[in-house]
Amino acid sequence: MKTHNIYVGILLTGFLFLNSCSKDFLEITPKGTSLEANYYKNEAEAFNGLVAAYDPLGAEVVVDYADKVGLLNTASDDCYAGGGAYGDRLTWEAWNTFTVDPIVGPQADFWGRNFTGINRVNTLLPKIDAVPDMTASKKARFTAECKFLRAYYYFDLVRLFKNVPLFTQLVPPANLFSVTQAKPEETYAQIEKDLNEAIPDLPEVVPTEENGRVTKMAAVALLGKVILFQNDESRMKEAADLFEQVNTSPNYELLPNFGDIFRPDNKFNKESIFEIVHTSLAVGYWGPWPPAGEGNIFTQMCGPRAYVGPTYVAGWGFNPINMDLVNLLKADPRYRYTCANIDSLTKATPGASYQPGYQNTGYFIQKFAPLKEFQATGAGDPVLMYPNDYIEIRLADTYLMEAEALVRANADLGKAQSYLDNVRARVGLASVPATLDNIYKERRLELATEGHRFFDLVRTGKAATALAFKGFTAGKNEILPIPYTELTNTKLVQNPNY
Repeated sequence: MKTHNIYVGILLTGFLFLNSCSKDFLEITPKGTSLEANYYKNEAEAFNGLVAAYDPLGAEVVVDYADKVGLLNTASDDCYAGGGAYGDRLTWEAWNTFTVDPIVGPQADFWGRNFTGINRVNTLLPKIDAVPDMTASKKARFTAECKFLRAYYYFDLVRLFKNVPLFTQLVPPANLFSVTQAKPEETYAQIEKDLNEAIPDLPEVVPTEENGRVTKMAAVALLGKVILFQNDESRMKEAADLFEQVNTSPNYELLPNFGDIFRPDNKFNKESIFEIVHTSLAVGYWGPWPPAGEGNIFTQMCGPRAYVGPTYVAGWGFNPINMDLVNLLKADPRYRYTCANIDSLTKATPGASYQPGYQNTGYFIQKFAPLKEFQATGAGDPVLMYPNDYIEIRLADTYLMEAEALVRANADLGKAQSYLDNVRARVGLASVPATLDNIYKERRLELATEGHRFFDLVRTGKAATALAFKGFTAGKNEILPIPYTELTNTKLVQNPNY
């Protein structure tokens, strides 16, 4: 199994994507290639290994441009693939039209990102206890972070592919070709096991210089989400109880202004539970593929092409917003923080213009838009250096997930109503009944273009209807094919109908 050679026992530590505004976290010295057997001799080396395990969270390029949010938007009814012309990025367009096959599509990017992370976790985990200059509490924390990360990577894999190999330790290269896929139930059980073991040893909060590292409530929230997404109605109260721990924590609150959630100058705000970090402080430049840097390339990708005018920087025209979503949001206060109406802006501004790209609607993603005020200056190519973070889990999301779980459990419906009301009241909207349909609609409006919609459609059984206009086929397109290269001379089996 090729898997980008990730199980050959060599750790590639690098200048990676776990960052904050802390100089210490940004200046992890690259170690190049170091034989795994000779590494992890002290705490600094163990920390480098931990940083390496976090690294794939923010990977913007794997095989192709591979931003997780952008690709998931592409597969949803929130956005189209876009770009300059048809086929600008074939991997994106294939998922946009559900013409993915084992060779063409984003599957190699998702497979490579997540199994790279899993390999790095499995490389570090058995070494932690033997590191001589670490305290017991620090060893426990590093171990917990590793288990959270392995759970996170496998949660993506099981939702994207369903049938994947389950690795909890390194596999000798000679044995890789005989590895088989685990049942989804086995993968989910391991995800839950890792999270349950991680939670006790994670901190409630981290100091500013450690922003980006996992906290206890991030793991609790992810565990609740893992249970919710398995659709076992007998466990909905269990999921709700986990979300309640997060939602009643004094460390989190809804921000008064919805638009402030996403600003790069407001990172790790009170609404953020688990945040994936990008920075403009590391120089980004083009060279051997993939390009260097730690910025959010998706921010460049989703900007309007050849734009000239106020506020925004020219981008590449990806993920234009579907008019169905635009029309749903137009009467909603979240509209202006979600949709950038570039068509109207350029028409109303003398001298302003942009180049409509493929599948252009005139509306672009505001939450991650390339704004002039955050464009990098100085060394490097600014298109590779946008500092926009991605909040993977935020409080409004956990409010709505708890409301959903309570309704599905037929438990505390008053509390479900309260959480739905809180999300709407934050933007000045009146109460609506806490039905599943209203909760799902609120998720779409609140979390629009943040990469949640495709998975929500699949898990609720609504994908075939909502995505019919894109060519979605039920019983096939809920998951991706196993990458073709992973099937060569291995015992892996292709997913149905591919």
